Amino acid sequence: MTEFTLPDLGEGLQDAEIVTWHVTEGDHVVADQPLVSVETDKAVVEIPAPYSGTIARLIAAEGDIVKIGAALVEIDTGQAKDSGAIVGQLDKKPDVQKAAPPQPAPRTGVKATPSVRRLAGEKGVDLATLVGSGPEGAILTRDVEAAAQGVAGVALRGVRRAMARAMTRSHAVVVPATVTDTADISAWSSSENPTVRLIQAMVAACGMEPALNAWFDGQRRQLHDRVDLTLAVDTPDGLFTPVLRDLQNTTDIDAQIEWAKAAVRDRSISPEDMRHATISLSNFGPIGGAFAALVVSPPQVAIVGAGRISEQAVLVEGKPEAHRILPLSLTFDHRAVTGGEAARFLTALREHLQRPTGPEGGEA
Repeated sequence: MTEFTLPDLGEGLQDAEIVTWHVTEGDHVVADQPLVSVETDKAVVEIPAPYSGTIARLIAAEGDIVKIGAALVEIDTGQAKDSGAIVGQLDKKPDVQKAAPPQPAPRTGVKATPSVRRLAGEKGVDLATLVGSGPEGAILTRDVEAAAQGVAGVALRGVRRAMARAMTRSHAVVVPATVTDTADISAWSSSENPTVRLIQAMVAACGMEPALNAWFDGQRRQLHDRVDLTLAVDTPDGLFTPVLRDLQNTTDIDAQIEWAKAAVRDRSISPEDMRHATISLSNFGPIGGAFAALVVSPPQVAIVGAGRISEQAVLVEGKPEAHRILPLSLTFDHRAVTGGEAARFLTALREHLQRPTGPEGGEA
C-alpha cells in the first residue's frame, strides 16, 4: 500500500483545492491516467496517477484545501513497499484543511503574534486574507475583530481566494501612484475594437518609455524588450489574468484576445498562461466607471485602466463639437517608476490612441 501526496505545483504555491476526483475507491488505475483535478492560482490543474494499482482510499475530499506534501490517496500497488513512491505512513493523519471553518496557520508573509493567531483561530478568521494595520503590515487584534464581523458568510474559495492573496501581496509591497488623462478617439471608425487599440498603444508606449514595462523585486529593476501583457478578465467566479505574449512581434492581437476569453470561459487556462507578464491592462469601461486607482501586481510596475467611452463637448476653432472621449488611468509602483516616466508613458499612450483608424482597421 502506498500513499500519494499532493506534489509541488511550482511558483511557490503552498496548497490547492480539490475540484474533482476522476477515480473512486476500488478503481484500478494505470500510471499517468487522470487522477484528480485541483485548483490553484485561478487555474485547474490535472494530476495524473503516479503509478498503477487499485484505489484503496481517497484521503482528501472534493472541496478540501490540501497543503503541498499532504496525503491525497492510498493506492494498492500489490507491493509491500515501493521505495520510489512511499511518502507517508498508513497511520499518518492527512494534513488536510477542511472547507469550513478556515483554520489560520502560520503562512509566509503573514505577520502576527501568537495571541493574534490564537484569536483568529477562535474567531474562524483566515489571517492570509487580512491586511494588517500594524507596523510593516503586522496583523493586530483589532484587524481580527473587524474581520470576524463578516465571518458568518462563505469562506473564499478558488479564484476569489487566489485573488484575495494576490491583492494582499500587492498591498504589502507596492507603493502605488496614479495619473489620469483622456484620449479623443473621434477619428476611430465605428468598427474599431477598443481593446485591440489599447494594446497596440500600450506596446508603442512601452517602446517610448520602457521603465513601465519592467519588473521590480524591491532591489533590482529589470526592463523588458518583449511585451507580455496581462488582460484582466471579469467573471462571476472572480478575476482571471491571462497573459498575451510577445505583442510587439504580432499583428494578430484579436486572436490572442479570443484565445484568452475562451480559455477563461471553459477553464482550460493553465497556471503558466497567467504568469510572467510585464505590464497589465484593465478595460473596465464596458462595465462602467471613468477613472480608477488600480492594483499593480508585483513584480510588474504598471497597469493601465480604460474607462467608459462617452461623448463630450470639445472646442474646435472656438466652436463646440461632440467628440468621443476615452478616460485613461495609469497606476504605477513609485518605488521603481518616476512621475516623469509615468507621465511620458501616458502621453505616448494617449497620442497613439488618437491616431485615426487605418484602411484595414487598427491605427493608421
